[in-house]
Amino acid sequence: MAAAAPVAGIRPARSRWKALGRIAKRKPLGTFSVGVLTVFVLVAVFAGVLAPYHPEEGSSKRVMQAPSFSYPFGTDNQGRDLLSRVMFGARVSLRVGLMAVGMGTAAGVVIGMLSGYFGGWLDTAVQRLVDAMMAIPLILLAVVIVSMVEPSLNNVMIALAIGIAPNQSRVVRGATLSIKQNQYVEAARAIGCTDGRIVLRYILPNVFAPIIVIASVTLGGAIIAEASLSFLGLGPPTIVSWGNMLSSEGRAYMERAPWIAIFPGLAIMITVLSFNLLGDSLRDILDPRLRT
Repeated sequence: MAAAAPVAGIRPARSRWKALGRIAKRKPLGTFSVGVLTVFVLVAVFAGVLAPYHPEEGSSKRVMQAPSFSYPFGTDNQGRDLLSRVMFGARVSLRVGLMAVGMGTAAGVVIGMLSGYFGGWLDTAVQRLVDAMMAIPLILLAVVIVSMVEPSLNNVMIALAIGIAPNQSRVVRGATLSIKQNQYVEAARAIGCTDGRIVLRYILPNVFAPIIVIASVTLGGAIIAEASLSFLGLGPPTIVSWGNMLSSEGRAYMERAPWIAIFPGLAIMITVLSFNLLGDSLRDILDPRLRT
């Protein structure tokens, strides 16, 4: 009797899991950061189910209570549960970070690839504008933009995306300049491929690695920038966010009830550190020059 044929897809699937296991062992900090970020994302998505209280539910009987079994993070100056507010604040901070980095990276990829691929006067004009924008710190540029419009969540995301795009475009431009000199790009041009096909088929897939790395690192900076804008009073005042918790509540009662500022600050610190560790691990994994 003939031996049964191997089921298609099992070996590749096992190989992928083995490869992931090897990466996890080689990069324990990266694996830890993925676990921490997964927890934060799940908390943000299911905050309405996991939070023990409504974030705006306060009571005069529990004003500024220290952390206890009933209130693990304590309560604020209006008697609201800080654990619930930190959970709901994760929604705003992660959403702003992801959306701002997503929009800024998308714009930076388009600008960087067009500038690097076509070169000439287009590259010169675009890069002088990028130089001017990169000379202004992200938080200062965001403060100027938000101050000119209404302080809403969408405007904060757009302002951060505008500040993020120049740095992303510079990274993508450098990768594009290197990739377009390769022989397979010259071969594609020799057989009559259009510029659009070359950019989408041969250049864009090869700049994914630096895009992923720079985006993961930028996420931490975007979350800090959002918290800074909220702390300065330029964010939406009615939305529960980590920055608002530090500004409107934590700063005023830092001496009497330090836990009001400690726990939102810890949430920001752990999230930003996890994104930075993830970006560092992705750089080591995706860069062929750093592979062992």
